[in-house]
Amino acid sequence: MDNAANLKSRPKSLKVRLLAHYYEKILKDLKIICVTGTTGKTVTAYYVYYMLKQAGFRPAILASDEEIKVGNLYKFIKDAWKADVDYLVLTAPAHSLRKDIFYKMPIQVAALTDFVPASLSDLTAEEYLEAENTLFSMNPDSVVLNRDDRHYLDFAVFKGVTNTLTYGTDYNSDLRIENSKLYKKGSEAELNYHGYRFNVASFLTGEPNISYMACAATIGQALNLSKEHIINGIADFEVNQEEAE
Repeated sequence: MDNAANLKSRPKSLKVRLLAHYYEKILKDLKIICVTGTTGKTVTAYYVYYMLKQAGFRPAILASDEEIKVGNLYKFIKDAWKADVDYLVLTAPAHSLRKDIFYKMPIQVAALTDFVPASLSDLTAEEYLEAENTLFSMNPDSVVLNRDDRHYLDFAVFKGVTNTLTYGTDYNSDLRIENSKLYKKGSEAELNYHGYRFNVASFLTGEPNISYMACAATIGQALNLSKEHIINGIADFEVNQEEAE
């Protein structure tokens, strides 16, 4: 499949093109982080949101596992710009990507949690992969990929303009999950980023959450956040979730 050709040939809706043109100046003032994947994108996005707050930034978040409508997205962008935010943290569901609602947006970080075909509803695996292409082919400054995902090689072709980082238990991951523990009311992981080890913990439990914490931590590395801001932000999610909502 020729990804570039598919993207160029796909017609953008008139509404998407008009909104992208109308908000062009506003978008240039914003730093956008997009998290996509079949599972875990909302949890990961909230981890990143609280990491940014820990670092002293003013982030805004629009996170949903359901389709995000283009009108709702641009209303959120307008409100966030008026509130003088530093970062927008967005989830990118496949159905939204298929409609190119992020068309012409300056993406600072594009991250993938996982690709689990069994979790898809009415999209084939090929349709899902094509939808993901619309995000990763937008020249994001940084790309974050799950090296443990069995479809990793399908996405490994995508590179960030500045850097491309991977995470997982795989030895070649930039951020490696070395150990993990699951509790009744939480989870913990020991992470190794290029030789620097640190622990992250969350009140969320379940094996997949280990990977979501690692994804968020890798996004933090791409944003040059400190280890303390990453650790404290991940720990903050369940405690302060009502504040974000």
